Amino acid sequence: MRHLTRHAAGPLALCAALLATAAAPASGHGTPSGHDPARATLPARDGWASAAGGTTGGAAADREHVRTVRTWDEFRAALAAGGGEPQIIRVAGTIDAGAAGCARYEAPGYDFDRYLADYDPAVWGYDTPVSGPQEDARAASAANQAAAIQAYVPSDTTVVGVGRNAAIRGAALQIKDADNVIVRNLTLESPLDCFPQWDPTDGERGAWNSEYDAAVVHNSTHVWLDHNTFTDGRHPDSSLPRHYGELYQQHDGELDVVRGADLVTVSWNVFEDHAKTLMIGNSDAAGDTDRGRLRVTLHHNLFRNVGERAPRVRFGQVDAYNNHYVIAEESYAYSFGIGFESRLVAEKNSFRLPPGVGPGRILKKWSEAPLTAARNHVNGAETDLVAAHNADNPDTPLRRDAGWTPTLRTRVDDPRAVPGTVVPRAGAGRIR
Repeated sequence: MRHLTRHAAGPLALCAALLATAAAPASGHGTPSGHDPARATLPARDGWASAAGGTTGGAAADREHVRTVRTWDEFRAALAAGGGEPQIIRVAGTIDAGAAGCARYEAPGYDFDRYLADYDPAVWGYDTPVSGPQEDARAASAANQAAAIQAYVPSDTTVVGVGRNAAIRGAALQIKDADNVIVRNLTLESPLDCFPQWDPTDGERGAWNSEYDAAVVHNSTHVWLDHNTFTDGRHPDSSLPRHYGELYQQHDGELDVVRGADLVTVSWNVFEDHAKTLMIGNSDAAGDTDRGRLRVTLHHNLFRNVGERAPRVRFGQVDAYNNHYVIAEESYAYSFGIGFESRLVAEKNSFRLPPGVGPGRILKKWSEAPLTAARNHVNGAETDLVAAHNADNPDTPLRRDAGWTPTLRTRVDDPRAVPGTVVPRAGAGRIR
């Protein structure tokens, strides 16, 4: 497989490949090569995933390794049937990984009403994490759900939606320990965690914590996510109940890039109607796996009505340009999270803020790390995001200059043109 050869290369070979890729001419001004979306490969110089050999997914698949799937069981079987060869998996229609409902995952002895009674803060308090038979049964139930809704995408694979309405609901796609993966033209509806855990020590009043992202890139390289729609769909947070006075949160993130992942391009996607959206690096303590990696490009994505993490970054060199942000006041915390040892470059993005939300909220400082933010537009006017943050937060100022300059870019639009370019073209069903 291609990734074995790549990973065998030493640092000098990798540097040479990066320089060669940066010097290569752009292909089609950001348009993927090939007319069949299933055979498309990432254009040269299109973000970090184009470095060190580029990203081709399953484009080289022979006829025996091109499969069309219509059910969750067919999809998982197809992923496992590649035999190490390049493969293309075409998703037709809507696949629902959780169609059978939560009851099928319940472990013996689990009773949600009993869980609520046992760990009611009036009984349990707020000082100690929950434990005991019901927590054990909840954890066993959660393990059953994880086994049922997770699907592992292997190396040298393209997963692509057929036509304009292909979707996968309630699934957690795992791109783990893989190389050279493409996912395109799919609506990915976030899975609902059937068994969130109550943590009475989380904050002043406790919180419900859930698992499962719509997609996770974990210790994988050369990954291209393009023209997908990530959404809570039928189950927005506003539809979820409250217990112990807190939201019974059944969503985690829409996309995570974590644990040594590297060389990822995320382009022309829609991220919408979600709270904790996109995290790059999931722990300050993950330096052994993440330092020098987590190189991610985000361009021409639409972030619409998302609360935070668009993205939140630790460690990585992240290039975020030409993205469009449409902010809803009632759910908004921040867009760019500046985390531990991060080196974010945010340029020529566009923000539409509602009345009552100022530009000082776009950046959020979690740790001391410098960033580059230039030529970003807020409500049509060029705005210095660092200055706006520092004016609102004089006790926690951000430092300028991420210390690197992105070179792997193809199409770069004037920020004034970004809304009109991104809104009609980003997301599933809009591949040209």
